[in-house]
Amino acid sequence: MVASVRVILGIIGCTVCMLLYSAPILTFKRVIKEASVGEFSCIPYILALFSCLTYSWYGFPVVSSGWTNLTVFLISSTGVLFEISFISIYLWFAPREKKKLVILILSLVLAIFGMTILISILIIHTHHVRKVFVGSVGVLSAMLMYSSPLVAVKQVVRTRSVEFMPFSLSLFTFLTSLIWMIYGLLGRDPYIMSPNCVGCATGILQLVVYCIYRRTKETPKTWNNMENDMEMVTSCKDVTGHKP
Repeated sequence: MVASVRVILGIIGCTVCMLLYSAPILTFKRVIKEASVGEFSCIPYILALFSCLTYSWYGFPVVSSGWTNLTVFLISSTGVLFEISFISIYLWFAPREKKKLVILILSLVLAIFGMTILISILIIHTHHVRKVFVGSVGVLSAMLMYSSPLVAVKQVVRTRSVEFMPFSLSLFTFLTSLIWMIYGLLGRDPYIMSPNCVGCATGILQLVVYCIYRRTKETPKTWNNMENDMEMVTSCKDVTGHKP
């Protein structure tokens, strides 16, 4: 019974996780349209890539016993493809200074992941110890990923604007964390359960902050707001034939 519920939760978790991974598509559609990354940071996507890479390896039979964590492997591998796409777009449109920082952090993350693979294959020779080692790295990577939105929360509080913290992203972060936390609990897997407890907490925090600041009457002039104002002026000019 527990195994069946866990499989169902895994399927639901994969579905919600796909929504979480695809949520930034609108953001990067805007980046492509405006040919600029503006004030957006790439660090959350690099940390997400680190987490997806680590849990893809964690779910692989070399680490887990057989395909007991097949759903973890599948959704994490899908996440790797999404995050690589987002980071590539960011690098294409980012200015030189931001590119250097992104490449530096990305290189560090890939080096750590490469070392994790080499140690788990060449030095560790049992599934149990491999699972403990890779799972510990996975917990660290997932906690970094789930903590990264706190930067956006700080920006929302500072600017009193929710522009850079989309509601869909906050909601799917909470739902994904909740489902995978229960999945890990049912499977008695602390390496899946514990980081998603942190994800639940940060997800709730984001939703609370969003509810507090979403009705702020005066939104500060940001990069996006000023461009919207220019579009409105242009529209008025087209309709009336003269400047308003």
